[in-house]
Amino acid sequence: MRALAYFGKQDIRYTKDLAEPSIKIDDEVEIEVSWCGICGSDLHEYLDGPIFFPEDGKTHGVSGIGLPQAMGHEMSGVVSKVGSKVASVKVGDHVVVEATGTCLDHYRWPDAAHAKDADCVACKRGMYNCCSNLGFTGLGVQSGGFAEKVVISEKHVVKIPNDLPLDVAALVEPISVSWHAVRVSQLQKGQSALVLGAGPIGLATILALQGHGASKIVVSEPAEIRRSQAAKLGVETFNPAEHNENAISVLKTLAPDGEGFDFAFDCSGVKPTFDTGVHATTFRGVYVNIAIWGKKPIDFRPMDVTLQEKFITGSMCYTIEDFEAVVKALSDGSIDLSKARHMITGKQKIEDGFAKGFDELINHKEKNIKILLTPNNHGELGAN
Repeated sequence: MRALAYFGKQDIRYTKDLAEPSIKIDDEVEIEVSWCGICGSDLHEYLDGPIFFPEDGKTHGVSGIGLPQAMGHEMSGVVSKVGSKVASVKVGDHVVVEATGTCLDHYRWPDAAHAKDADCVACKRGMYNCCSNLGFTGLGVQSGGFAEKVVISEKHVVKIPNDLPLDVAALVEPISVSWHAVRVSQLQKGQSALVLGAGPIGLATILALQGHGASKIVVSEPAEIRRSQAAKLGVETFNPAEHNENAISVLKTLAPDGEGFDFAFDCSGVKPTFDTGVHATTFRGVYVNIAIWGKKPIDFRPMDVTLQEKFITGSMCYTIEDFEAVVKALSDGSIDLSKARHMITGKQKIEDGFAKGFDELINHKEKNIKILLTPNNHGELGAN
């Protein structure tokens, strides 16, 4: 089948010869892909990888599958076939895919390296997003959404209403990353939040906070074009570069009581945003890291947290419950559909996915948020 595939280190290319997936287990679902977003993780796989993908000549521990694999994990599509035990979706349903691959998926690949291992403690406790062997469809475990079709277990498939546009539905995955972060932070309706960084996940976090009923939301972002993108979602923006060493103290005054925010969500993952998140929260405030950091440590003074009984925590990807909640929020208006659509800044065929997708995001990230790719199975580009 046609696909934009990862062949190895700095080798991503379009092919017509990738093996077409088929249903082999009775709970699997075949999906004809409509749209799939390019994620920052995909860019890192090209620039710095393999990270999640197996190295050339090796296979993934969860699935036993090697390269090449179709990339793409932010996908929407239409069910084309179902296994004999599938009950939650039928042929013709519109769906999104929760892309994790964990201990709970071992039964699909009994010959994989970890197939005989006992489930890790996180999976046993139902927190499979923290799985010791965590991987993703389209990011190492198996081929994903930059292809004509994908086959995946029913438990990773969420049906969406037919009136939810399939292009916007491809945003359910990145919004679910942020929804999970807000959910595990235990933010309550009416509390305030600071978002650090207005890239794709920062913007998704704005939508997730709005869906949870946050009161005042302020976004701190030095890049003018990203501040502008955040403002389109209806939040106040702040440029820390205008205030130099006074940025944190000025930022705190923007909170409802003028003394700091209830929550700070770090969507950038650099020392200045960590410091800002910790210091711009109020007493018993919560700093939540969503960003993926490099391996280099940073300096941290524990008393910055202790003196005001603050909390520092992190959030890792999502679970199926987050997907279901985001679909509901987009459907009932808790997340404004038109605001979500602002995240989509480009659409391309998978044939042009590297030159007009990856290359565009790597070299012109200042004017792009989310570029969607499509195999154009049903003329999606002409219909949108």
